[in-house]
Amino acid sequence: MDPRSLPTRIAAAFAGRPLRTRFAPSVTGHLHLGHAVNAVYVWGLAQALEGEVVLRLEDHDRGRFRPEYERSILDDLDWLGLSGSRSRQSDHDDRYHDAARRLAAAGRTYYCDCARKQCAGGCRDRGLAEAQGRALRFRITREAEQFEDLRLGPQAQDPAGELGDFVLRDVQGQWTYQHCVVADDIAEEITLVIRGVDILESTGRQLQLQRALGHSTPPRYLHHPLVTDASGRKLSKKEFAKSLGDLRREGWTPERVLGEAAFLGGLTEHRTELTAGELRSLFR
Repeated sequence: MDPRSLPTRIAAAFAGRPLRTRFAPSVTGHLHLGHAVNAVYVWGLAQALEGEVVLRLEDHDRGRFRPEYERSILDDLDWLGLSGSRSRQSDHDDRYHDAARRLAAAGRTYYCDCARKQCAGGCRDRGLAEAQGRALRFRITREAEQFEDLRLGPQAQDPAGELGDFVLRDVQGQWTYQHCVVADDIAEEITLVIRGVDILESTGRQLQLQRALGHSTPPRYLHHPLVTDASGRKLSKKEFAKSLGDLRREGWTPERVLGEAAFLGGLTEHRTELTAGELRSLFR
């Protein structure tokens, strides 16, 4: 798909609804070029459609969180010239508790003491009480989830068959990604979620969770290509991808990083340099 057609498709899908999106890195490592690709899509489309960007620091995983990661993420974004209103998941524990209470009141949760590899809904009807070492699971329903991805087109997913009842709060007492991201998207009035295709499979689960929380107008979704290494694997912190800080120390400019990200994300045919204010031009 020609990226220049995306604003038209998105504008038609929104029909006057305000566009509010988010850039939501997990605070478990430094930003790399894969994050920069996501940033180019997020800020570029927000600029082209006069939308807002929320910078959400996803620090729900307190076991892997490090303060230096948060500092480097904010520093890298300032260096790139990218800004937005800020949100931090660790500031919103009440939000996640409230969402869990509402799901429990609707009969959509239960406690589970199965090991992760063993669980296939076996604790659904055991009536276990909350206790240390027990996870809180979402009771998923059997219906298929159909939605339109604004870049990839119509999608159909089977959350019950693909994963089954998923964890909202783990045995260590930490809220999970699926729970936090849905509660955040609702509370922060996110109307467009822009993320990599590696998270596409989470969409059906999140749509079910949104409905269970009474959210009748879920966000629209757009999943963009990933940056991969020479073997075709996703560029990731786990695989020790070179960070934006590393590139800065090698002499890369913000314009070179953004231009490289646009090229790697399939938004330009040739490598070029771009300022933060020029990202809208990728979609026009």
